[in-house]
Amino acid sequence: MKTAVGLLAVGALLLSGCSAGSTPAPSDGEAASGGTLRIGQIGDVTSWDPAQAHVGHQLLPYQIVYDTLLLREPDGTLAPMLATAWEYDDTRTVLTLDLRTDVTFSDGEPFDADAVKTNLESFKAGNGRQAVQLTQFESATVVDEDTVEITLAEPDPAMEYYLSQAAGLMASPAAIEAGTLETSPVGTGPYEFDAGNSTRDSQATFTAREDYWNPELQKFDSVELRILDELSARVNAAVSGQVDYTTLDARSAQQALDTGLEIIPDYQVDWTGLTIFDREGALNPALADPRVRQAMNYAIDRETLLEELQLGYGTATSQVFGPESGAYLEDLEDYYPYDPDRARELLAEAGYADGFELTLPVISGFATQVTAMSQQLADVGITVVQESVAAPNYVADAVQSKFQAFNFNLFQGEAWVAINQIIAPTATFNPFGTTSPEPQELLDVVQAGGEDSEAAAQAVNEYVTENAWFVPLYRIDQIAVYDPEVLSVEAQVQQAIPSIYNFAPAS
Repeated sequence: MKTAVGLLAVGALLLSGCSAGSTPAPSDGEAASGGTLRIGQIGDVTSWDPAQAHVGHQLLPYQIVYDTLLLREPDGTLAPMLATAWEYDDTRTVLTLDLRTDVTFSDGEPFDADAVKTNLESFKAGNGRQAVQLTQFESATVVDEDTVEITLAEPDPAMEYYLSQAAGLMASPAAIEAGTLETSPVGTGPYEFDAGNSTRDSQATFTAREDYWNPELQKFDSVELRILDELSARVNAAVSGQVDYTTLDARSAQQALDTGLEIIPDYQVDWTGLTIFDREGALNPALADPRVRQAMNYAIDRETLLEELQLGYGTATSQVFGPESGAYLEDLEDYYPYDPDRARELLAEAGYADGFELTLPVISGFATQVTAMSQQLADVGITVVQESVAAPNYVADAVQSKFQAFNFNLFQGEAWVAINQIIAPTATFNPFGTTSPEPQELLDVVQAGGEDSEAAAQAVNEYVTENAWFVPLYRIDQIAVYDPEVLSVEAQVQQAIPSIYNFAPAS
């Protein structure tokens, strides 16, 4: 058996307790540890039940109390965690995991194959925000106390990745059965939830477990999540030293930098721009013509928008796959240079020389960006009608085929994960189920996960770019600041907030 090697805008609260910076300097060869890690968090966790867990900005809170079956290293490599080794059968539909035998949950319950089976079944039945991660999951079979077989309906090349994410979070089976996880998390993780020192929508506090099986991952004595939804509150908390780490935006970053805080460099996770849903013209016939969608791309001055909206924090691009995805192609970066004359030519060829009307939904977080794009589209004859939508309904209405297109920040990570988010006929953000024989053949190759998988993923990228399924603007620099005097932080590839294991007291 092979052994593997591998949060949008959102008052400050001054609380007692020592910070990471109060940790004594380590002796030579000894890693710094101890103190309290204080994170300015956008939004509280809605449910601590792993079956309802999210990723992106919202994965780190779960990692504080729950280990995953596999560990995703900062560079994306998968490594052992609760599973020590794993292997597929020849059909790539049965994944066998060997498990650690020295782990218990914080309630004293043992971690074993039965616990894995219970958690996977609970996650599947829970139909949570990341339910797509177990789309192919069919069953889990306990082979023995420390061995479990996961059977898939069809191969899923992202299954191992998912086991390092929401689907891999392991909770106590006793707590699952009791139905108490929503407010009282019980896991095998490095820290325990301190309910007595936590206040909903204000602060969540965690203390280090004395009997944690891997103390090397346990860098602090305690962790505090300060819930700071407003951007101004996060800025104030960062510059005043009330938090050690938090996320900001491009326009607030300089204020933080001026006080000696630092930004994790070269850290991009999402791309932003338009996802064109109605590619068959059910709501807007013009969008069925690829020349119209291509014209929309040529009409956009990406470099100018990047500078005006993001102050240059990002990379202009014409593709929706990032450099670490396996589907990225350098030649597609500037596939649609700013060329309004070419946009007008294509519109004329498609029978829309006088332009057409495009309706876009708008929420406050994207209003400025949609307005900027609308002005550039208007220059080539495309009139954008902006319709305000309640923020809680934005994604829900999108996936129910209510929009012609919408503007959003979307993940640009692992090829198969991104494909199942925005491209596959069953993808979350392909609500009209657009497909055709050519891309479907390529998707089948990617799903098989063989030696041709990466080339097929690149061909998928080429197809959706050439056929203009999207109007990407740029990949966004993830702007998170930290105090280097008290904290060391390592970026996590393709993840908006680094994993909890990537934080340590400054040496």
